[in-house]
Amino acid sequence: MPGKKKSRPVLSGLVVLGLVAASGYLTLELRAQEERGVTEVRDVGVLDGTRAKTAGAAANPSEQRWSRLENPARSVLRGADGQVKAVLTDGARTATLKGPARTFAEPASTSSKVSTTDWVRLLPKRWTKDAQNSTWFKEWYAEYATSREDDVFAFAFQYVAGAAPRKDAQGLVVAGDANFGPLNTSGAEGGDLRLEQSDFYDFLGTPYPFRDGAVGTPEALRARSLDCSGYIRMVMGYRARYPLMSSDTSGDGLPRTANGMARSGEGTDVLPLTGIAAKDRPSAIDQLQPGDLVFFKLDTRTGQRLDHVGMVLGHDTEGHLIFVSSREEVNGPTIGDIGGVSRLDGNGYYAKTLRSAKRL
Repeated sequence: MPGKKKSRPVLSGLVVLGLVAASGYLTLELRAQEERGVTEVRDVGVLDGTRAKTAGAAANPSEQRWSRLENPARSVLRGADGQVKAVLTDGARTATLKGPARTFAEPASTSSKVSTTDWVRLLPKRWTKDAQNSTWFKEWYAEYATSREDDVFAFAFQYVAGAAPRKDAQGLVVAGDANFGPLNTSGAEGGDLRLEQSDFYDFLGTPYPFRDGAVGTPEALRARSLDCSGYIRMVMGYRARYPLMSSDTSGDGLPRTANGMARSGEGTDVLPLTGIAAKDRPSAIDQLQPGDLVFFKLDTRTGQRLDHVGMVLGHDTEGHLIFVSSREEVNGPTIGDIGGVSRLDGNGYYAKTLRSAKRL
């Protein structure tokens, strides 16, 4: 009997611990369910396209210092405090600048959140060594060093699930929740869920005249749709103004397909393409930085062609390197986990199928 009396407090303690644990589990589950709503982009005020320069925000040129790094060859600007302010890569037009922190999240399809101070913009010319001494760069940097005007990342998230429509000065809808493409109704065995070949002008719903004389004609069936390469062409080309080719072979600029982009001479190869087999997966991805285009080999049916492209967004709050791309499983642009986790590190679906990367 004395033994039973002594065991009661222990038993009661175990019951209490069990109830607390169960309560904690249910709380986490409910919180997870509550968080998985529509796509969220925090700090929206930073993404609204306004330009706000604070007095004295731009550092005195005499307090800045430039250095050179290799693999790939690039120029790095640091402030008086030693912190990186800009990275500019030889042969590329994308510049990574430091600015206010932003958080990108897509709770409907992933728990990942990317908080970043990186802002990616296009230079008016390809970067070359010592270009920091040129007039064109000094004028460009003075305009954008502290600008909050929409950058490449802001453009990219204006097409994810739940994104509101945006119109240009002429009233044309240039952004908003985008599909990947129309449903594939052919019923062919092994066929894709959705059809590819939806380019940026299909989303816009208006003809687009290319510089080589060709005209992109939109299909009504593909309205508000962007396949993976069409999405990159919309963000980097139509919105950020990188030149666009009408196909993979005609004109100059960014080609039409993922394979064309990966194998083109545009920009600078950060992870050179060595092949499409599993053994050709890059052994390290340390060279990647926000804004880089990443190319994948997902489908054996496409032969020697690379068949998917995305853009590096940055590290999420758990330290994983995340990319954004348009996918048929989610039906549009996403950083989500549906159809494969959007991580470039580790051994997930996309990490294992990564084959190359370039900086435009």
